[in-house]
Amino acid sequence: DARARVTELRKKIASIATPEALRLDALADYLVPKSVWIVGGDGWAYDIGYGGLDHVLASGRKVNILVLDTEVYSNTGGQQSKATPLGAAAKFAAKGKATPKKDLGMLAMTYGNVYVAHVAFGAKDAQTVKAFLEAESYPGTSIVIAYSPCIAHGYDLGFSLDQQKLASESGYWPLYRFDPRRIATGETPLLMDTAQIKSSIAQFMRNEARFRMVEQQDAPRFAMLLAKAEREVKNRFQVYENLAKLTLGKAGPPPAPTKSPAASSPAPAAKA
Repeated sequence: DARARVTELRKKIASIATPEALRLDALADYLVPKSVWIVGGDGWAYDIGYGGLDHVLASGRKVNILVLDTEVYSNTGGQQSKATPLGAAAKFAAKGKATPKKDLGMLAMTYGNVYVAHVAFGAKDAQTVKAFLEAESYPGTSIVIAYSPCIAHGYDLGFSLDQQKLASESGYWPLYRFDPRRIATGETPLLMDTAQIKSSIAQFMRNEARFRMVEQQDAPRFAMLLAKAEREVKNRFQVYENLAKLTLGKAGPPPAPTKSPAASSPAPAAKA
């Protein structure tokens, strides 16, 4: 609509031979609202650029952020990052990463005024589209964290849509949208688009070489990491479920001031 109005504007000022008309013609494109997006990978968002990312999240500015999360430093040869999941093999974690993945979405939600979405279009494409539309329309800062299959995951990426669906259904990559605008209407700001865990994370992990390598090298260690990953996934999902039940009340008027006991009691009689 804005572009159509700019086209009509240019038609009307074309016959006006004044410096002001020429200036308006030059600036007319700026009358169309601009969509500003910062795009980066997990190595930037979770690690080396997190300080800058956090600064933008705290700014309150209308800026959209898209994180393409491959869960490993793909561009520099596949080193582990804070986005690398528990149990996955990577450079500097050949026996499988022993600590859980950093929860970037949860960190962003703690600001309370940032739109946050966790998406995987292979799992639910409509949810991905809805998240982008909501992020763009949100008047403040938004961040969309997108599951991004990578050759370093170690499987035929022709099956990436199926693997993304399995990632969501196993609770490994839960789909959700956190929209602070719902707080004002008394609704829960967090909506879980993955309603429940339907499959085992073991099936998801064994589909990918980054996990299978650990099992082939040290089966007992893999069994330990798998059990730890299952607990981590279930615990995290339960936290999200509980958050999705919370509704934050509207702020009411401040309470009326009360008199202190000292103010209401009579003053002591003066001594003679």
